[in-house]
Amino acid sequence: MGYEVSRHLASLDMHVVIAGNEEQEGLAAVKKIQEEFNQGKVEFMYLDLASLTSVRNFVQRYKAKGLPLHVLVNNAGVMLVPERRTEDGFELHFGLNYLGHFLLTNLLLDVLKKSGKPGKCSRIVVMSSATHYGGRLTLDDLQGRMCYSAHGAYAQSKLALLLFSYHLQDQLWVRGDSVTINAVDPGMVDTALYDNLSSPAQLAKKPFAKLLFRTPAEGASTAIYAAAASELEGIGGLYLYNGRKTESSALSRDQRLQSKLWKVSCTLVGLQ
Repeated sequence: MGYEVSRHLASLDMHVVIAGNEEQEGLAAVKKIQEEFNQGKVEFMYLDLASLTSVRNFVQRYKAKGLPLHVLVNNAGVMLVPERRTEDGFELHFGLNYLGHFLLTNLLLDVLKKSGKPGKCSRIVVMSSATHYGGRLTLDDLQGRMCYSAHGAYAQSKLALLLFSYHLQDQLWVRGDSVTINAVDPGMVDTALYDNLSSPAQLAKKPFAKLLFRTPAEGASTAIYAAAASELEGIGGLYLYNGRKTESSALSRDQRLQSKLWKVSCTLVGLQ
């Protein structure tokens, strides 16, 4: 989906930076897009969202380029992986899917604010998931140390992204900043995220993949809509599915929980 989003934004004559931890895949994507759009402005930069050091290094290198930032798409993620820890000691779903994006977005906020202006806001797009509806957030056990469940950890990370998105949008509105943030649900998309299903589940999935699952291009469509649609100018704090505003869970709209998670997250990533 990240490739499809990048490809579409490049087709709109945007300068696109593809950030990821697979350099060969990233460079191949750059080459493919450049060939399709006759040397479109697209480049690859290394970023490992499972490493807070890598996030900070990426932001430093990006800012050194002196580029504006009009659209930030937080698309990376892992799903249903066995219990693992990031190099900083965080549960992998929580650390990569949520904390990495939390730190990245906060460190790039100053560039986003400078790049946006009334009538032409900068945009942040956050990739959530319908699994957030079943997500629970236990603030004293965010790392799942008491009882680990891969599905529960994934759902928690997607709920955390929504809590973060809504809280940040409220802050931006209060300050009058020309930056909007919207979350999207891509639906069930046939990507490598499902590689961690058990062998029987993998076999059961294959016959129905084309019927039940969306292609990466179809899954990316709502993120592209949030990133570029003119009718969303100046509009933030939405949860979008199939290109339409949809109600996220009541828990995701809990402002007290949003505030508590924000404070805990700032402490975990070392933000003041």
